[in-house]
Amino acid sequence: MNGQVEPARRRPCVAAILLLATAFALSPLGAIAVADARRTPSGLPVPRYVTLKFGSVNARSGPGDDYPALWKYQVRGLPVQVIAESSEWRRICDPDRGVAWVHMRTTDGRRNVMRLAPTPVAVQSDPRSDSRTLALLRPRALAALQRCEAGWCRIKADGVTGWVPEAAMWGVDNRLQCVPAPAR
Repeated sequence: MNGQVEPARRRPCVAAILLLATAFALSPLGAIAVADARRTPSGLPVPRYVTLKFGSVNARSGPGDDYPALWKYQVRGLPVQVIAESSEWRRICDPDRGVAWVHMRTTDGRRNVMRLAPTPVAVQSDPRSDSRTLALLRPRALAALQRCEAGWCRIKADGVTGWVPEAAMWGVDNRLQCVPAPAR
């Protein structure tokens, strides 16, 4: 046979390899391997929320200083959603649904939220709508996010700590907030 395997013997070998590959993929080790295939350069999930670290941050059309600046963010602590990343650059979605690239050094892992609706939202003493109102959070106001649970978020703004409905704030919904235009 000149060293070649007969076709009848190849089939069981292929079946055994497929069986082993399926077993591995369904095992905990296989799950880790699949998860590693989707790792980001930072090792953090995408999308995720961060804040802008400085009061002046250039928004660029691509991941590098050689790409033109589209605009300049002028709000320190602005919550943004990271929707893609390279080793040093983050593609972000801002509360107005603008999409741009910023350098990773201009972002901070601290979480803030923003009230986008044109009306204030009540900051409650407890995570219930019938609890005591501590303050009103104005439209476009920023607040530090402490945690969310059962549809309510604990925030801190101007020295007041309390609860607001999760749906009333931008910066907590883990779904992708912007769908970037395809590259040309």
